[in-house]
Amino acid sequence: MADDPNDEAPRRKAARQGRPASSGTDSRAGALEGRDDPTDLARRVLAGDRRALARAITLIESVRDDHRAAAETLLGLLLAKSGRSIRIGVSGAPGVGKSTFIEAFGLMLIEKGHRVGVLAVDPSSERSGGSILGDKTRMEKLSVVESAFIRPSPAGGTLGGVARRSREAMIAVEAAGFDVVLIETVGVGQSETAVARMTDLFMLLIQPGGGDDLQGLKRGIVELADLLVVTKADGDLKARAERAVGDYGAALHLLTAAEGGWTPRIMAASAVTGEGMEAVWRAVGDFRAAATASGAFAERRRRQGVDWMWDEVFESLKAMLRADPEVRAMLRALERQVTDGAITPTDAAGRLLAAFMGAKSDT
Repeated sequence: MADDPNDEAPRRKAARQGRPASSGTDSRAGALEGRDDPTDLARRVLAGDRRALARAITLIESVRDDHRAAAETLLGLLLAKSGRSIRIGVSGAPGVGKSTFIEAFGLMLIEKGHRVGVLAVDPSSERSGGSILGDKTRMEKLSVVESAFIRPSPAGGTLGGVARRSREAMIAVEAAGFDVVLIETVGVGQSETAVARMTDLFMLLIQPGGGDDLQGLKRGIVELADLLVVTKADGDLKARAERAVGDYGAALHLLTAAEGGWTPRIMAASAVTGEGMEAVWRAVGDFRAAATASGAFAERRRRQGVDWMWDEVFESLKAMLRADPEVRAMLRALERQVTDGAITPTDAAGRLLAAFMGAKSDT
């Protein structure tokens, strides 16, 4: 059974009509009015009701002030029941096969008795603001399994290709009883850093290109990865994938060091044949055991909470700045002066902040 409230139809319809379809501003947000008391919604989420979970995430993603207040109440009720899953970030360059891998991996985990939640962050349409890929259409088999929950959300303007409310959505998914949460990112810009800061294990998927592609692998990305998986290890690409494991393995040995009792690993896997998928899951278990024994697992969770707090502070301040009447009155003229080279971006930023702070001191 597919989770109907997650249906992409309203998002696609809004996009065709040129209306914003980003989280919290589409027709689903309006449908929340008067229908979802946070206490009752929390009760249904905790009971494992997937429809309620979908509605809870819609409420969480909404930008309306009244919805935000209700969402805070809801999250307060769910928080104590969250945190029991393994949070796995999955990233990689476009074309590496993230969605294909996640679907095969998720189906395997469900066969083992797990419940799998997928928070898939899509690129955002510049025109509509909504997701433009639609992971539910790219994970057709996984999306109809009762023990799975897939939620595509637009990345919007959030730095790093991770939706702003992904952390809060993760709390709701965990509270609903999903014990494995996979967060798929856009895989561009700073998405690797963003997802690594909000998950327990960061898995980087790479193409079976071997030594040639090794030159393009950024050291910073390798240093973030707890587990590297060479995808598409089947058919004509199997030999190349196996060579890539050796090539990347040598680089991994030089670029990374053991941390929290864990030394990053690299392996090959095929989403088509399933070969290597069991080994990937065993590596996840080995990571969790090592990190738990050393205390690194608990420390990473504590750090996630602090990072979340500061990210929310920065995003809230940016929203307040943009909404301030004094700033809005100056913004277009300053943008034009920066574009024309009349003033420096630093000078323009200083003037905007001075106007904002001045307005705040007057109140």
